[in-house]
Amino acid sequence: MREGHQGTGPGAITPDGCAVELYSRLPVRTEPDIIAGAVPAGAHILELGCGVGRMTHPLLERGCAITAVDESPEMLERVRGARTICSPIETLDLGERFDAVLLASFLVHAGDVEVRRGLLRTCVRHLADDGCVLIQREGEEYHTDVPRERVDPTGFTVRIVSSQPVGDGTNTVRAEYEFPDATWTQTFRARPLTKEEFEDALAEAGLRVDEYLTDDRIWVRAVAAG
Repeated sequence: MREGHQGTGPGAITPDGCAVELYSRLPVRTEPDIIAGAVPAGAHILELGCGVGRMTHPLLERGCAITAVDESPEMLERVRGARTICSPIETLDLGERFDAVLLASFLVHAGDVEVRRGLLRTCVRHLADDGCVLIQREGEEYHTDVPRERVDPTGFTVRIVSSQPVGDGTNTVRAEYEFPDATWTQTFRARPLTKEEFEDALAEAGLRVDEYLTDDRIWVRAVAAG
């Protein structure tokens, strides 16, 4: 388990506290449409941190070709129809370039700055000259509108129970997912980033914002700077 990360509940738990069975149950919403609309038709996408394939499978249905990467073999066992690679993201080097690199699940908010830098370097290392990086950010009030609770139409409740500073600009976040037959928790470390701090992190990696794809600025298309 990574330092500061923990997960509880039925089934396998990944090193960052994610429960495989939980992520197999979570519904997919508009994210695949946002992603597919930001890349060329039939794009070859490198998906970093694919999990159980919640984005992978609908993107395949939309005609994209996916290379799906995750450090958890238990997660990758749930992925169908894509080329899969079991590897930490920070050290990945396939010697290939892609039309788009996908860094979702708020991974850009990694609590450890060096981890974040490694994630973004991997994005740049695999980016075609005319390619883009698609990044999912936390919402503007992710760490301040706490505690909060949302009852999903499909019948489960998700709670962000707390977000507490632990030093050096990092917070420890505790989330709960309550289903009628099971409950999972996840505790993880995340670094809040203002819009300016996020853009500075991209610039450090040699990227710049091309477009904020959603009004809340959670989804971003970035391209090589220069």
